[in-house]
Amino acid sequence: MISITAGAATHVGRVRQGNEDAFFVGRHIWAVADGMGGHAAGEVAARLAVEAMQTLDQGDAQLDDEALSAAVVTANSDVLAYGRKHPRAWGLGTTLAGVAVVGENDAEQLCVFNLGDSRVYRLRQTGLERVSVDHSEVEELINAGLLTPKAARTHPLRNIVTRCLGMPSAPEPDLWVIDPEPGERLLLCSDGLNGELDDATIEALLRGEGTPAQIADALVAAAVDHGGQDNVTVVVLAVGSS
Repeated sequence: MISITAGAATHVGRVRQGNEDAFFVGRHIWAVADGMGGHAAGEVAARLAVEAMQTLDQGDAQLDDEALSAAVVTANSDVLAYGRKHPRAWGLGTTLAGVAVVGENDAEQLCVFNLGDSRVYRLRQTGLERVSVDHSEVEELINAGLLTPKAARTHPLRNIVTRCLGMPSAPEPDLWVIDPEPGERLLLCSDGLNGELDDATIEALLRGEGTPAQIADALVAAAVDHGGQDNVTVVVLAVGSS
């Protein structure tokens, strides 16, 4: 059976007036959402996304990819319904990235899920690996060989996502099922983290001593100190065994 210890931290940053990020730390599922939209709509969209994930964490039912996909459909409907009810918030949306325990007992695995450009990283002895793939304009340019990852960090389209909650047709999340390794750490983050810190800095901080909560605090503080141009939210998971 997988044993996971989690910690989270969030900060409004140095520029934004409000924090439109949200996160959820549960028993079997963990998630980060980065809202978008004026008149506090982004904050609402992110909250609705994590509330849908929270619903999955209730009870002792085993999770699977179908349950995750169904929760995304529900969250998308909730976001659209809010926009219809509050015209000033029409067009609100949010990214969503997370990790869930799937399977049963000795066959438990981790399912990484993603919509938008919030990310999930995996830190093992071999190094830091990004598991999720950004749904963004710059990621498509990188994949087409038209842009380097370094240039993407300052590209004018870097904040344009191509898939998110709040779309007229319920978007399908990307799903990756991975075998957990005792001792590894996973990082869920809004782009306020990786927009400020490069992978080498993120890896160094994620390898640091301390509890997941302390590491989450250190990551957020480093992003804010580096500039804090956006809200920044992280969830850190430490994988053990029991």
